[in-house]
Amino acid sequence: MSNPLNQLGVVHRNIQRADAAAVQHLSQFGVATIHEAMGRVGLMKPVMRPVWRGAKLCGTAVTVLLQPGDNWMLHVAAEQIQPGDVVVAACTADSTDGFFGDLLATSFKARGAAGLIIDGGVRDIDTLESMNFPVFAKAISARGTIKATLGSVNIPVVCASAAVSPGDVVVADTDGVVVVPAALAAAVAAKAQAREDNEVSKREIFASGVLGLDYYKMREGLQKAGLQYLD
Repeated sequence: MSNPLNQLGVVHRNIQRADAAAVQHLSQFGVATIHEAMGRVGLMKPVMRPVWRGAKLCGTAVTVLLQPGDNWMLHVAAEQIQPGDVVVAACTADSTDGFFGDLLATSFKARGAAGLIIDGGVRDIDTLESMNFPVFAKAISARGTIKATLGSVNIPVVCASAAVSPGDVVVADTDGVVVVPAALAAAVAAKAQAREDNEVSKREIFASGVLGLDYYKMREGLQKAGLQYLD
């Protein structure tokens, strides 16, 4: 990935979004299932949390590079949103200011946005919940921002330690946020489906009383490792 600091002050209007059928398929699975199906990669830092209980989303990324304490580029990004997009906002330096609130959410929602992922702070949480607009952020802060310094829209960014390119699939729920590269979306969805099908059968087995110790044949390994049972 090229250095985003070398791409300041640009907006890419035409991006290649992941296949819509693959996005729909991925929307059926939780973040943990997708993360495991993809080889245990793609997660953002666990500081990224839903700002209201029960929020979840799945969509294609419109990426934003912000400057600390400045939300100018979120307004620029609104124009680039297509229905089903998720705005993914990174920042050139650590900032927890309230970049986003109910007015921007209203604008994003009118464009058909599926939600926001931001490596920064947001505010107006009660209103965001009443709007049913999913937001995942690392902070909640009433501190306002300015509009003075250019960033960029639809360039590759690193958001909460995860690489995100425009058009990638972003899935978020209570367990966290995972990014699926657009080119891998269909394959990852198929693997997630296989994993989910397998876990359904396992739930039935464990519900019957079978222990993981026996199902996964752990006892011999534990014995070799030196585990002792004391009565």
